[in-house]
Amino acid sequence: MINNFYITSPIEAEVIEKLTVGTRVLFSGVIYTARDAAHHRLVQALDKGDKLPFDLNGQALYYMGPSPAAPDQVIGSAGPTTSSRMDIYTPRLIADGIRAMIGKGNRSPAVKEAIKKYKAVYFTTIGGAGALLAKSIRQVEVIAYEDLGTEAILRLNVENFPAIVANDIYGEDLFDQGKARYQRRK
Repeated sequence: MINNFYITSPIEAEVIEKLTVGTRVLFSGVIYTARDAAHHRLVQALDKGDKLPFDLNGQALYYMGPSPAAPDQVIGSAGPTTSSRMDIYTPRLIADGIRAMIGKGNRSPAVKEAIKKYKAVYFTTIGGAGALLAKSIRQVEVIAYEDLGTEAILRLNVENFPAIVANDIYGEDLFDQGKARYQRRK
């Protein structure tokens, strides 16, 4: 296992190949937020052939809905939301260029297959640590679907945003590994 692998987003394909389950990473660069409603709109736009609010190629999506920022902050609490809620849309977005997703919880078999097929990666981060995660966010800009409120798409400029590889292109799953270790201990 590699500790503190530094990643710049957008992510190059050769970086994805180096990432294995359990690798701790620190993201810098641009990541985008998107939740259920934004995913739905992105897939609708793809289906219609409409222009998307950002180029998906090599990008990372963070499943997060921010809380309002205090006067001296860039963003309020910025913790992850449950990733499985996006699973019905995720294979399509991966096929169209998304290379990384960040959230909490495990993924469906369809998402794990798309990760392998299209060489993407799923990262998990700690739920309940939104205030700590917000310290890595340097700039926030609403870029699409402002009418969705906290589900609008944001462009985040981040520095050393922490995450752990949960699903890699080799078919490994951090959550399955954890369950297997627990069962062996019983």
